[in-house]
Amino acid sequence: MAEWVVVVDDDMMNVQMACVILGRNNMRATPLTSGTELIKFISKGNRPDLILLDVMMPEMDGFQTMEALRALEKEQEIPEIPVIFLTANDGGKVESKGLSLGAMDFIRKPFLPEVLVMRARHIVELVSLQRDLASEVKKKTKENEQLSVQVVQAMADAIDAKDTYTNGHSRRVAEYSWNIAERYGYSDKRQMDIYMMGLLHDVGKIGVPDEVINKPARLTDEEYETIKKHPEIGSRILEKIKAMPDLKTGARWHHEKYNGTGYPDGLKGEEIPEEARIIAVADAYDAMSSRRSYRNELSQEKVRSEIEKGKGSQFDPVFADIMLQMIDEDVNYDMREKK
Repeated sequence: MAEWVVVVDDDMMNVQMACVILGRNNMRATPLTSGTELIKFISKGNRPDLILLDVMMPEMDGFQTMEALRALEKEQEIPEIPVIFLTANDGGKVESKGLSLGAMDFIRKPFLPEVLVMRARHIVELVSLQRDLASEVKKKTKENEQLSVQVVQAMADAIDAKDTYTNGHSRRVAEYSWNIAERYGYSDKRQMDIYMMGLLHDVGKIGVPDEVINKPARLTDEEYETIKKHPEIGSRILEKIKAMPDLKTGARWHHEKYNGTGYPDGLKGEEIPEEARIIAVADAYDAMSSRRSYRNELSQEKVRSEIEKGKGSQFDPVFADIMLQMIDEDVNYDMREKK
């Protein structure tokens, strides 16, 4: 496909000459005579491969046009169109200003045909290469993210396997946390972050003996103190993952309580990281709506009552209300462990 170049110059002779030169070299050229025309042209959805923009023009000069173009691209969330300035000025200040605004190159007027074609084609090819590279990096990043999620999910399943009564607990807590975060207005990235935190919130149970986790009877005080160590163990494990420094948030603080009576640090209210406050209510919901070694799952009415009762004491009221909304929408009590 032929490269598409828009030529903007208030001197019609320059515009026509440039368009003829480009056309003879199998490039599609569109002539415009002002910055205002260019902005209107782009705002209508036209996306040329390159803009040749004269610096000295009445009303809007090239620099003002460039600023307006970049603002429009940002507003419409479209990729930046490369710009080469056309100028008869040999001053360094002109080039410096143009480059600071994002210009790719300068062509002196009167221009030589071979220089015009060579530089125009070079910039189009360069930008195309950059976009292809960016697309490939984005693709690989997405693949790596998917791989990371799969690895973390496998790790979460391994953690849950220690407890014969909590099949899929970590995945459900992660999904409930994601749902709460989405309803609260988290960005897509923060939703994924909290999903990962939810998957690994119980990673510290690796350091708790199986006989304590699976004990069918009431825990002794000593056993309870042992199991209370899992947030700190999990935090120490996850803080070694330098690429995701916030990953430990859910593991360390999901047992803190809004009134400050939780563990391990006795944090209160907004001292508790927001993600941990979300995971706390998601974790409590799943614990109550699932079977445990010492009891069957609770009824939906009982679970709802306990969440309501814990607002402001155990749970952040905002996130508790979102969970209550999710419960009320779940008319068939499907949001629980699958038997």
